[in-house]
Amino acid sequence: MKDNLAYAGTEDPSDTPDTDSTLALLQAEFLLDLKQGLARQRKSISPKYFYDATGSALFDQICTLPEYYPTRTELAILQKHAREIALHLGPHAEILEFGAGSMHKVRMLLDAMDRPARYIPIDISGDHLNAAALKMADAYPNLEVEPLVADYTQDVVLPPDMPPQGRRVGFFPGSTLGNFEPLDALRFMRMCARTLQGGALILGADLVKSPDLLHAAYNDAQGVTADFNRNVLVRANRELGANFQLDQFAHSAFYNAPFQRIEMHLMSTCEQVVRVGGTSFAFAQGETLHTENSYKFTVDGLRQLAQRAGFTPGQVWTDPDNKFCLFWLDAPTPRSHE
Repeated sequence: MKDNLAYAGTEDPSDTPDTDSTLALLQAEFLLDLKQGLARQRKSISPKYFYDATGSALFDQICTLPEYYPTRTELAILQKHAREIALHLGPHAEILEFGAGSMHKVRMLLDAMDRPARYIPIDISGDHLNAAALKMADAYPNLEVEPLVADYTQDVVLPPDMPPQGRRVGFFPGSTLGNFEPLDALRFMRMCARTLQGGALILGADLVKSPDLLHAAYNDAQGVTADFNRNVLVRANRELGANFQLDQFAHSAFYNAPFQRIEMHLMSTCEQVVRVGGTSFAFAQGETLHTENSYKFTVDGLRQLAQRAGFTPGQVWTDPDNKFCLFWLDAPTPRSHE
């Protein structure tokens, strides 16, 4: 699943055959994953399916809510330490952003960097990625912007046409690492270590804190997080011909302290049967579809995870209240072939 588009011209990327085939593959994967998830004893679906254009826009809205502290806290850390981080990056560095979304945070790094050479944003939501990449190309005319429509949780195949002039540095902000199960987080980090050999990874992580703060962040008063959660059902109805009744699924989010994670669910408010791809799935009243985990970390725990994945942990930047951190991780150097 690969769509390497350089926005140097005026061609509409949505018209290219590569984009059509990528979207078809992603939709087939969505159908398979949803049917498998609904067939489990404890129904679940990957949170990556939140992020079509609507879901991405809803998440952008969540990031502005008063209850949702992670985005503004991470932005404050970036604003305070961008120049210091840029010194670690060095001149002519290449930024590879996993799950790029709207590409707001990376601009703080690019503005502080010494002649950044290339920016490769990777995201599963092609429409949202393409639109954001066009804006980035306009804002940074001397920067090569090469968006990659792909599932970054799998092995990433990078554009082969240009080796980096400086360091290749991954950027994974927002504590998205917390959405992985622990073994999947380790696999992802090992993939990053292979992809970024000789470079580094800048990792954002949400730290363990008061359950009250966490509960409020995922249960906002305006109900935007609830709409975001239900968007996976909206997508299934639109893209897969499913028949989820949205008003019969309630948003549920809570902190599971023993696992140090927020859990998000969609709870069936009645006994019902849902059809997806020609298959029927029964929901009991009160039964849930588990849509997301968001694990919270300690600095020591992150350091151990990074070392197991092959990184050498470096500097940590955090806020005064230790709500959030950015971690510099040096990737292993490529092995020489003698």
